[in-house]
Amino acid sequence: MIKDYKTNALKAFNFGQIKDKIPELNLLDCHIETVSFSSPIDSSDMSPRYWVKIAEIIEQRYDDIDGFVVLTGTDTMSYTASAMSFMLENLNKPVIFTGSQLPIGDLRTDAKENLITAIQVAATQENGVGKIREVGLYFEYKLYRANRTTKVSAEQFQAFESPNYPHLGVSGVHLNFNDQWINKTDNNKGLVVRKKFDSNVIILKLFPGINQKMMEHILNFKELEGVILETYGAGNAPTDSWFIQMLKKTVDRNIPVINVTQCSGGSVLMGHYESSVQLKEIGIINGKDITTESALAKLKYLLGVGASYKDFKLKFEYPLRGEMS
Repeated sequence: MIKDYKTNALKAFNFGQIKDKIPELNLLDCHIETVSFSSPIDSSDMSPRYWVKIAEIIEQRYDDIDGFVVLTGTDTMSYTASAMSFMLENLNKPVIFTGSQLPIGDLRTDAKENLITAIQVAATQENGVGKIREVGLYFEYKLYRANRTTKVSAEQFQAFESPNYPHLGVSGVHLNFNDQWINKTDNNKGLVVRKKFDSNVIILKLFPGINQKMMEHILNFKELEGVILETYGAGNAPTDSWFIQMLKKTVDRNIPVINVTQCSGGSVLMGHYESSVQLKEIGIINGKDITTESALAKLKYLLGVGASYKDFKLKFEYPLRGEMS
């Protein structure tokens, strides 16, 4: 966004004028092309149909462009960037997400540095190929694996963090990459873009006092296809018989239920505490150290590609794009 100083309101930024607004981009040793949605959206309105639009833009120019930078609003950026990591199968080029906490026309904006360095990251090559060959997220001097990120602040410039995976790089006086954590797969297969997502999934966050009627109302949704269950600590949940039986009925309907932790860091360890033993016994899927954002994207992706329920647990608990340990 950019500020209209006559009205003091925010309006959509015309990326055809990007070098006029950020002349520093002319110092970068790369050619920049821009594409914008015809009707810009607020990030709160982001949905899978826009994920597909972004993926199709990358697909259409994949053979002609060395690296991609995707600018979106920060509120749903981790969801979108995580989804993109699953959609872009056999990705062998950098796709870097970034944005800003303050609009580009604001006096103290973080947009310029984030955009300039994100482009520099996407343009960095090694032995004739991109240094980064995965979906990344750059924000406030740090480069992350996108599907490991979560937004942690609505106010600070350091809005994102990757609680369970190290940074892929850090920008200071020099741009330094952490080679040991970067995906080194040199995938010679052609890019495959997965565009089908199942939208009939929910995130169910446990809280003290959740009751049977609430659960019944949610889990008896006729078109329900998948559940992300946000549990306590290392994957713990109530041991009441009605609670376990309700989840078992859901699993028996061949609806995958994924156990992820509400904690910002750490991993689900089902069976480690007595309060999660029964979850393991009835077939709840172990989300390990995946983020909720990435779990949602992965669930939608696996349902969309038609993964059979028989194989679903194995495929979800195995890292497909480096999204879990």
